[in-house]
Amino acid sequence: MTHDLVIRGGTIVDGTGAPPFEADVAVDGDRIVQVGDVPKSGKEEISARGLAVSPGFIDLHTHLDAQIGWDPQVTSVSWHGVTTALLGNCGVTFAPCKATDREFLAGMMETVEDIPKNAILHGLPWNWESYGGYLDALEELGPSINIAGLVGHCAIRFYVMGERAVEEPATEDEIRQIAELAGQSVAEGAVGFSTNRLPQHVLPDGRSIPGTFAERDELRAVARAVGAHGGLMQTVSDFRDFDAELDLIADEARMARGALFSSAVEIGHERLNERVMQMRAEGLNVTSVTVPRSGGGVGGLSTDRFFPARIPVQAWQAVRDLDPDARLAAIRDPDTRQRIVDEVKGLGDAAEQARRWFYLGDGARPHYTRGLNESLHHLAQAAGEHPVETFLRITDETDGRALFHMRGFNVDLEALEQLITTEWAMPGLGDAGAHVSQMIDSGWSTFILSHWHRDTGVYSLQEAVRRMTSVPAGVLGLDDRGVLAVGKRADINVFDVDAVEERMPTLVHDFPFGAPRFIQRAAGYHATVCNGAVVLRDDELTGARAGRVLRNGIP
Repeated sequence: MTHDLVIRGGTIVDGTGAPPFEADVAVDGDRIVQVGDVPKSGKEEISARGLAVSPGFIDLHTHLDAQIGWDPQVTSVSWHGVTTALLGNCGVTFAPCKATDREFLAGMMETVEDIPKNAILHGLPWNWESYGGYLDALEELGPSINIAGLVGHCAIRFYVMGERAVEEPATEDEIRQIAELAGQSVAEGAVGFSTNRLPQHVLPDGRSIPGTFAERDELRAVARAVGAHGGLMQTVSDFRDFDAELDLIADEARMARGALFSSAVEIGHERLNERVMQMRAEGLNVTSVTVPRSGGGVGGLSTDRFFPARIPVQAWQAVRDLDPDARLAAIRDPDTRQRIVDEVKGLGDAAEQARRWFYLGDGARPHYTRGLNESLHHLAQAAGEHPVETFLRITDETDGRALFHMRGFNVDLEALEQLITTEWAMPGLGDAGAHVSQMIDSGWSTFILSHWHRDTGVYSLQEAVRRMTSVPAGVLGLDDRGVLAVGKRADINVFDVDAVEERMPTLVHDFPFGAPRFIQRAAGYHATVCNGAVVLRDDELTGARAGRVLRNGIP
């Protein structure tokens, strides 16, 4: 007899935080059946000598809700060792949905998450009304990795209240209906409920999305209904009222199975730590996710985001209207270049904005960790130039390939280190599938391994893996994943700790109707296994579609 798959001689990092050890891993079907010395051969064998073997990584914050319709391989996260992705964050989902509401939900997703409306309307089957029906539709698509979903406040509120959902408070009866529908959606398989309280997340007409200003009684009613079915609450908080928002998160954790929220160093990691540790001391299940590097946009000549300023500049606009090759020729024309420089210099605030823009470098691996004194502003000062001149010079020298990273939050990496080493703040928040032509943080897991483990030693290998596997598995209630042990599902990564790293972002036009998006590949992944099938080998997807829709309460 043989096993279906044997991974030989790897360094096992089992996801629990225990020290690594050398062993084989045997898989039959979709289960791990042996960890240790495996004498039997495998129908397929992977040599892992000199390589790390870990559980598959779990991404707790994606917006792949639309992209999965035309890209069931859910790139870019599937290039970075992710074997389970959570959809439906930030309150914006496509279910539940009446047929008459599709246009509204698609338009909302376009303005909030930068996913093209036409791609959404034509790239998804839209053959559902209930949340359970949406999960059925995802199942029929056959994803390459596992998918779990949250049901969104916006969709539920609009389903119950119609146009009144945007700005009006819910009546007592409407709160009851909203809570019942949230509970029903969790009973149908959603792992929880998501809500968004940031006023700057708006509809196409500029109004804040449904649920932004919902009364706390509404959210507490939802939490009780969701908790009755074992679901969790995910909240994007408006921390301008810090104490009130933390009080709400605590209430959600008391009433539901747990509370998941988004954090950043700009909120104040010390006061966040104090409040969250108080909740955890009370026995509440409270976890946060944050981008493990500075989060923000990517810009360069190949994109529509050219330079760090809101540019009402005719010379720039003329360049933007050209294709990338013609753009490069244009900035090399002395007259055009001088017009651009003169007009940008006249804006006044451009040089100051350049303090948050950082050159990603000209190597294969993007440089995300420059010091605050290495911004485009500082590079220009050192060269005796205006930042627009430095931008144009570097772009010219790299034949138009240069990309710059705009740090929007988690700007201070030293403060970020303190945040991500707390007991409750986990790395994640890559926003895969969202802001697709503006940013790309899908490689967060690879960045954890390369920077926070290998380059800096802030995380041991076992701690880095634990935070990407068993901890998020516990948040989602996945008892059969997140740990390499006998009886667990065979979601497994085999990677070279010395070689794993991100590759430079690339703008492609592979969304429906040729819409652009950034992708980011990885290096150093020898294999990724999902439910016992090899879905990636030597950094390339195999085409295997072995993922499953993971439904709350269903093994």
